Amino acid sequence: MELKGRIIYKGKGSGEALVTSQPISFYGGVDPNTGEVIEKGHELQGKSVKGKVLVFPTGKGSTVGSYTLYRLKKNGVAPEGIINRECETVVAVGAIISEIPCVDKIDISCIKTGEHVRIENEMVIV
Repeated sequence: MELKGRIIYKGKGSGEALVTSQPISFYGGVDPNTGEVIEKGHELQGKSVKGKVLVFPTGKGSTVGSYTLYRLKKNGVAPEGIINRECETVVAVGAIISEIPCVDKIDISCIKTGEHVRIENEMVIV
C-alpha cells in the first residue's frame, strides 16, 4: 500500500512501524539517552523508538522536545523516520535539525505496529 503525504523533512527511512494513537511529547516523554518512551500511562511506555518508524497523530508539549529529538539522533537512538497525521512545530523542527525523514497528512490508521514501513520523501510504503 502506498500513502502520499506532505514532506516535513525530505529523505528515505525504513524499519518496523511503532504506532500509537496518542500524541507524543519528546521532552519528558522519551529518554534521550536510551530512546525509551517513559511517559507514564502512554501506550508506548517501555518501548524504544530506536531504529523504528515512529507513527503517531501529532506531537505535544514543550519546544524543548525539538532538542530532545536532536539528542536522540546524536545518541544513536532516534527513530529511522516519523509519520504523523498532523505534524506540529515541535516535531517538525526536531525532525529537520536531526535530519530524520518526516511526513504528515497520512491516515495513520492504515499502519500497524510491526509492519515494515518505508518513507521515500512524500510517499509512505507499507
